[in-house]
Amino acid sequence: MKRIVLTGGGTAGHVTPNLALISELKKQGWEIYYIGTKNGIEHKLISEIPGITYHSIQSGKLRRYLDIKNLTDPFRVLAGIGQSISLIYRIKPGIIFSKGGFVSVPVVIGGWLNKVPVIVHESDITPGLANKIATKFAKFVCTTFPETVEHFSPGKAIHTGTPIRNELFQGKAGQGKRLCGFTEDKPTVLIMGGSLGAVAINNAIRAMLDKLTRRFNIIHICGSGNFDKTLKSYPGYKQFEYVSAELPDLLALADLVVSRAGANSIFEFLALKKPALLIPLPLSASRGDQILNARSFEKQGFSKVLPQEEMTEDSLYKNIVELYLNRDKYISAMEKGNIGNGTEKVLELIQDYSKN
Repeated sequence: MKRIVLTGGGTAGHVTPNLALISELKKQGWEIYYIGTKNGIEHKLISEIPGITYHSIQSGKLRRYLDIKNLTDPFRVLAGIGQSISLIYRIKPGIIFSKGGFVSVPVVIGGWLNKVPVIVHESDITPGLANKIATKFAKFVCTTFPETVEHFSPGKAIHTGTPIRNELFQGKAGQGKRLCGFTEDKPTVLIMGGSLGAVAINNAIRAMLDKLTRRFNIIHICGSGNFDKTLKSYPGYKQFEYVSAELPDLLALADLVVSRAGANSIFEFLALKKPALLIPLPLSASRGDQILNARSFEKQGFSKVLPQEEMTEDSLYKNIVELYLNRDKYISAMEKGNIGNGTEKVLELIQDYSKN
């Protein structure tokens, strides 16, 4: 039996490519194990899938900034490495695939110490701290952006693209409209702030709902804990804290998307040919990876970009309207871009380098 360990977590972006791989790995007859944290979003997402054995380990966040937890988290990482060594020794997988996030570091090191081949995937243009560490113990690192290959030593990185879930292509706009309860045939804007939400975007959208809903139906994925009960019955506006099975239908209904610029999400928009207004996380809240992602897509004509520092109610409304009026131009650029789904290339590497 072919056996694989998958890891990755902390945010949905470190899990969704694994979800794309899981359905294909099942078809190929792999026995699939997942190692993550007990309370992370990866536990919630993976536990919903039948036939996957999930194991929890301890892990600590890797920070570049001062924080009191920097004194305790290294011990949690060490504990996680010990747990991973033991788990991987018992599971005896043929290969480990890591999507990144702080939970992946103990698993990758545990795999390396058990002499199990490790493949790492990097979503962003520049590698994050967790993947900078993990790739030292990996056989290969797969990249979403071609430019990312240059950040690794020759022969270490391979441009594969990112795995995209097949179910995203099966969405039905009619079902999405029924889910939202929309009664008017207006163009639809899907607002996404990432799995944790985006307070700045949420506030700006809600402040101009009256003006927005005169012209558009609005689907708002606002993030856990950000649901506004006072807007529950607002006509032309449907909010969700988080969606999973509903997402393909909501994307099928959407004429355009307003989103952060996480690599996995924007490549899904690209695959589905959805024009997007990208509002990347600012440098004050990130290492700048989303800004680079957004600039790359803007340069290729795939998306329009609005820096959060320049976002006001007026500028956000103006950019949404401009994107809608020019949507055909963006769709044409995406069609010419011919960016493929990375699932097949990643699966080939897994098959080729598995000890099984």
